[in-house]
Amino acid sequence: VFPGVRQAQWLTKTKLVEGLPPAVQGIMDNPALGLQELEERAKHAVSHARLWDTAEVAPRREQYCPVLFENLIHICRLMSGKYPALNKRMLARNCRIAATWERESILLQVRGLSGILMNSMAPIPPVASKEEILATKEHVLETFYPIAPTIDLQEVNVYKELNDTGQCFRDGYPYSHPHTLFFLESANVRTDRFRPEQLRAKMLMFAFGNALAKAKALHGNDPKVLEQPVVVQSIGTDGQLFQFMVFQLNTTDLVSNDGIKNLVWIDSDQNLYERAQCVPEVKKRVVTKPAGISGFQPDTFKKFLALYLHGTV
Repeated sequence: VFPGVRQAQWLTKTKLVEGLPPAVQGIMDNPALGLQELEERAKHAVSHARLWDTAEVAPRREQYCPVLFENLIHICRLMSGKYPALNKRMLARNCRIAATWERESILLQVRGLSGILMNSMAPIPPVASKEEILATKEHVLETFYPIAPTIDLQEVNVYKELNDTGQCFRDGYPYSHPHTLFFLESANVRTDRFRPEQLRAKMLMFAFGNALAKAKALHGNDPKVLEQPVVVQSIGTDGQLFQFMVFQLNTTDLVSNDGIKNLVWIDSDQNLYERAQCVPEVKKRVVTKPAGISGFQPDTFKKFLALYLHGTV
């Protein structure tokens, strides 16, 4: 089977851009925000999750991955004193999503639990300009001939074409815009976790699904190029390695390969730290590797924080 993201691009009619969009990069690079002041807290958060929050010699991934996520979200929330609009957010867990669309002559549906979803009162503004959106007309989507791009998808009988944002967005719910999806690949056994490439494909499909369901709720089911694109972000991690994604739904006209495409920016395989040594390594009564966190990467933390702040700052 060909790699997951390439397949997800075809299924969602999406052009890939490597790295984070300028709007997010600008938040990271803005010294006035004081993101570097939170670096020590982030290091402390890693140490807490990996070294201290357990009675075991070495905590299991299924324990430290969610703890690390909660710690990082807590640090992000500290910015709400400076930016009160950040209080207009809500984390929803076990949110179900269903989105249906037609691609060429194939009816497709993404449905299921879409990780932890952060909702906001206001949508994230478009990250690509109208000129960049128009330029996607020239982009040629990769085909997989003679392999069908749906080769490994599960076939089911669809009795109802659902486009449902789940319990998270009932009428009158104030936090009505999907902001960021978080996927925690916290299974302790490696074979039970998604590989990074599979995780990125899952992140893209669910960001697309949430954006499509929201667009149809706002603008109806008729396929069209959106006057106001829908932006949904996604962050995936196994508790050490992070994947960052910003998806922009430009069109719900997905049947043909022609015309405007959707856009996704992906920053792949970013380590938050290199190693967590839970107990010191001793050889011949000499400590060769002290206990602690080594190789902390502040830029990875800043990317997490910048995506959280995006749309508010």
